[in-house]
Amino acid sequence: MLNIKFPDGATREYEEGTTGTDIVQSISKSLAKKTVAMRLNGELCDLSAKIKDGALLEFIMRDDEAALELIRHDCAHVLAEAVQELWPLTQVTIGPVIENGFYYDFARDEPFSTEDLRNIEKKMSQIIQRGASFTKEIWSREEAKKVFAAKGEEYKIELIDAIAEGENLNIYKQGQWFDLCLGPHMRTTKDVGQAFKLTKVAGAYWRGDSNNAVLSRIYGTAWANQKQLDEYLHMVEEAEKRDHRKLGRELDLFHFQEEAQGSVFWHPNGFVIYNAMEQYIRRKVNASDYKEIKTPELMDVKLWEKSGHWAKFRDNMFVVPDEVPSLDDDVPILSGEAKLMALKPMNCPAHVQIFNQGIKSYRDLPLRYAEFGCCHRNEAHGALHGLMRVRQMTQDDGHIFCTKEQVQSETENFCDLLDSIYEELGFSEVKILLATRPEVRAGTDEVWDLAEKSLIDALSATGREFTIVEGEGAFYGPKLEFHLKDAIGRTWQCGTLQLDFVLPERLDASYIDQNSSRQRPVMLHRAILGSLERFIGILIENHAGRMPMWLAPVQVVVAPIVSELDDYAISIVEKLKAQGIRADTDLRSEKINYKVREHSHAKVPAIFVVGKREEEEGTVSIRRLGSQGQSILSTSEAIDGIVKEAMPPDLR
Repeated sequence: MLNIKFPDGATREYEEGTTGTDIVQSISKSLAKKTVAMRLNGELCDLSAKIKDGALLEFIMRDDEAALELIRHDCAHVLAEAVQELWPLTQVTIGPVIENGFYYDFARDEPFSTEDLRNIEKKMSQIIQRGASFTKEIWSREEAKKVFAAKGEEYKIELIDAIAEGENLNIYKQGQWFDLCLGPHMRTTKDVGQAFKLTKVAGAYWRGDSNNAVLSRIYGTAWANQKQLDEYLHMVEEAEKRDHRKLGRELDLFHFQEEAQGSVFWHPNGFVIYNAMEQYIRRKVNASDYKEIKTPELMDVKLWEKSGHWAKFRDNMFVVPDEVPSLDDDVPILSGEAKLMALKPMNCPAHVQIFNQGIKSYRDLPLRYAEFGCCHRNEAHGALHGLMRVRQMTQDDGHIFCTKEQVQSETENFCDLLDSIYEELGFSEVKILLATRPEVRAGTDEVWDLAEKSLIDALSATGREFTIVEGEGAFYGPKLEFHLKDAIGRTWQCGTLQLDFVLPERLDASYIDQNSSRQRPVMLHRAILGSLERFIGILIENHAGRMPMWLAPVQVVVAPIVSELDDYAISIVEKLKAQGIRADTDLRSEKINYKVREHSHAKVPAIFVVGKREEEEGTVSIRRLGSQGQSILSTSEAIDGIVKEAMPPDLR
């Protein structure tokens, strides 16, 4: 007999060879109808899997969050079957689940069209309605290669060849169609449901290698019900309208070009936002007793070797020779004998160098350094994405050197600072993840045990809720990730706090304790925005380009109705500028409605319209962005109101 445990603590006995399906049906017919998969000892499995003695069994119902990945995985298989039913000579390659959906790559002579996608969706609906069972079979490598070769599936044979000799393969069938797959799957294609949509077609290199053939990739999304699908599609539509790259062009904020891939050309309007954000963060961290520093961007490779970054991040670093030979010299620029320098991909080793200057006492700790550090990372061209993924970035970086006893208070102080900044910037929903040791890491298990416990205890003491994410920590320590939610429900990971015992050891950082003994400090790596570039991109999309008054490149435009009022308009702008307001006049001989419409499209928060009556009474007619109405105030009242509204949130 088998002893099976359940999440509520109950234990039941079952016959040898019992499957998840057997158990759920024995418990309740209604439960069996809802259940699509199970977890065995925490691992997601097919219901048809046989249960082992002592297993902890948890049923997964279709409306559980955990089932969403299965819905998408199964939908990808349905997509592949639909494509091969419509175009039998098409080869299927791989089709993983991704965030919010899935994709499948196909080898086909002609690319898919938008009309093809609609036809594929119809065929998918038919396949789902058939309700074919997902069944798993175990094949030998030789058998699998023989079957796929007969079908002309060259890519599947290549995948099989990459699997270790002697290993058997999982084959999942749905009716007559089958594929090489690790699983798991739900019970039948009917469990997928009809809340799916194919979203786009793109080209993709086989295995991501530009030397390989280009495949046709079909992207799709799938959800548990139509309401979720509709909400997601609405969010995607909103996201396209808010795309910071599109708004960046329209509002003349920044651009990118081929000669400086992944680096931002900030235009005057965009640099206003950049500077306002930098000044805001500088005031906030200065008020929290940080000392601002500046460190070199180019440093000897020896430092990166010593810190451990060279072994870990070498492929993402820009490396240059210390001395470039003359063009007349017949010497390779990067010969093995050349002394190498590297543009810094992060600031932490440089901050340790400043800490190491002079003897530090326990009385000096905690010591908080902050830097708007310019970093460079050699991201692949295909990974670059506007401000969100760049090669040159400015981090609002900081490092806290403290004792082990100070970790808790410093963690709490940082969390309070981060909360206040996100709140002032309009982000009230923040989720905290605690990422633990990755597979590739520096430091011993004992050091990691201490680091993880220290961070868990410190965060728990703040009373904040958090979720543990196994294996996602930084190279040298566990970290807290702060994920904020924007106006259309997307989440962005921005802030981070990493606890590090390793780097101070590697770079020989120390302080003198109360007993005159030399001790290693704990190093807390922290950032709030992450990078100014990316966070500004998030702000642009969050506000759909309509920046709050304090961040708007142009805060007020004064537009006279007729040219005789130009002097009055100019005098108002002068008064606004004297109060620190970014104001312009529009003295063109255009109709006032045209001017108002144009500046509204440019997302100017306030337009002061002045006519003959306004001049006579010393007033302005104020039109607000997004409002159809207008209000009339005296010039002094209007300016006072704008000055108050334009004040950064930390100064109000």
